[in-house]
Amino acid sequence: MPLTDRTPLGRSLPDFPWDTIADVKERAARHPGGLIDLSVGTPVDAVDPAIQLALSENAAAPGYPQTAGTPELRGAIVEALDRRYNVVGLSPESVLPVVGTKEAIAWLPTTLGLRGARVVIPEVAYPTYEVGALIAGCEVVRSDEPVEGAALVYVNSPSNPTGRVRSVGEMRRWVEFARETGAIIASDECYMGLPWSADPVSLLDPRVSGGDNTNLLAIHSLSKTSNMASYRAGFIAGDEALVQELLLVRKHAGLIVPGPVQHAMVAALSQDTQEQLQRLTYANRRAVLLKALIDAGFAVDDSEAGLYLWARREEADARETLSWLADRGILAAPGDFYGPAGARHVRIALTATDAKIKEAADRLLGNGGGERLG
Repeated sequence: MPLTDRTPLGRSLPDFPWDTIADVKERAARHPGGLIDLSVGTPVDAVDPAIQLALSENAAAPGYPQTAGTPELRGAIVEALDRRYNVVGLSPESVLPVVGTKEAIAWLPTTLGLRGARVVIPEVAYPTYEVGALIAGCEVVRSDEPVEGAALVYVNSPSNPTGRVRSVGEMRRWVEFARETGAIIASDECYMGLPWSADPVSLLDPRVSGGDNTNLLAIHSLSKTSNMASYRAGFIAGDEALVQELLLVRKHAGLIVPGPVQHAMVAALSQDTQEQLQRLTYANRRAVLLKALIDAGFAVDDSEAGLYLWARREEADARETLSWLADRGILAAPGDFYGPAGARHVRIALTATDAKIKEAADRLLGNGGGERLG
């Protein structure tokens, strides 16, 4: 194919969501008290010292790391899933570290060999599900119900952005769909460590899977409760045959978690206190922000778990709500980032310092000093 006939892949992808609110961010930044950015779920708290130490103690290793992960890491993943989420009976060969879960999700349809197939994503969904499917030339269908002909279905509980938690029965329905059709179910469980008013359940929990993980994959991240977003540390677990298939492709592609990061992952997975303390920090921030939003006239829907509050005002278009917040120096993410069904909501993150969260609450209530309301 002549180069002039090539269509750059980027042209087939949606606009990068945050590029579309650059003007709103600039407007919020003009607030006399400065910008409070609650649009992105990026951690602001320090990584636990034990995790930092594990990273630094292994920083001198010169050789290539193992794509499959060290035996210690795979063992730590298996034990943590059992201890934290009632995922029992996994073998070390049924887990695989990945270079952050966004990368794993973006390349999953490709690495599973599903080019051109039908991929189902939630009605309101993390944008990378759609992007990964488009990279693989797949057909994307938004639906919260089973879709005929689906080769891959993304399930996300707790949901990003809504914070909704699916019940055991709802999760089991997707397992039944996999059994009936042969579809692969990929459950994004990155927010399971942050339950508030409901208890999330893993796709791999025996209450859901019946102890048979065939065609089931769970995706987990250490970015949320261990603050390891900069480490790019996550993992996939589930159907051993699928995991081994992914491993082979990732070996060829050089998709390898750096060696020092693998050691840091072992430290994070092996002790739960740092996770519990971080959860408490977010719980306190959530309480402050939730009360302020309600007192300021917002409705907060779902938001049963995770790092976000899924909020709306009386406006029919959340972009108007976004402007209302920007006039108070607060930046949120508009719900239409996540699909047309989210167009009335904004996603407000808990990932700011205690002081910034308190300041945001004050501004929401008109107590922030110097807010520009015109």
